[in-house]
Amino acid sequence: MSDVLPDHYETLAPFRAAFATGLPVLMYHKLGRPPLSARNKGLFIAPRLFARQLAEWKLAGLASAMPDETDARGKIAITFDDGYASALEHACEPLREHGFAAIQFLAAGFLGKTNTWDASGEHLMDSAQVRDWLGAGHAIGAHSVTHPRLTQIAVEQAREEIVSSKRRLEDEFGVRVDHFCYPFGDWNERIAAMVAEAGYRSAVSTDVGINTRATNPFALKRIASYFPLRNPRNLWLTFRP
Repeated sequence: MSDVLPDHYETLAPFRAAFATGLPVLMYHKLGRPPLSARNKGLFIAPRLFARQLAEWKLAGLASAMPDETDARGKIAITFDDGYASALEHACEPLREHGFAAIQFLAAGFLGKTNTWDASGEHLMDSAQVRDWLGAGHAIGAHSVTHPRLTQIAVEQAREEIVSSKRRLEDEFGVRVDHFCYPFGDWNERIAAMVAEAGYRSAVSTDVGINTRATNPFALKRIASYFPLRNPRNLWLTFRP
């Protein structure tokens, strides 16, 4: 499926037929205007565009799903990686307005800090903000403790990242944490087995595609919502007052 899909998501039309074949899982990171220092400005989605995407899905009759609802049709799973505070600030109201719920994957050791895995230095949600996210009807998942490349660290260290992130988030927020997100999309069969053994129901990757009943629940595919700023229209949407 991935070879016939565009390499990033902006609007529904090019994806409509593919979305009808299974469960699409959309991947977001940051909402808002990118700072000049940001290395990857396309990860910042203009709030106007995000609201427009939600409106399109509502008009098309799509409803919210969790990433492992692979037998669903007419649904979409909305995922945010890393726990950026900008997602809380800019996503909750349009999600509420259009009747969607989302899941935020949190690096359990970075709550209330800034990210160290890229050069943008974006603020991450603290515990109170995560509770606000949950209170708005959304879910959380685990994204490890320290956001390492799991295949590039010692096996026992990788297992600890996977197990401890679930335990710490469940203890802190009193909710079940059933879904995992591989940092950097970095995984292999051994890592996927560790996630399953830790008691998660599913894990999402950065592999591109649509999910069906045949998809491994610990290798779920996603489609990145990416905003290439080389497009003049996108520049205008992002930086206009």
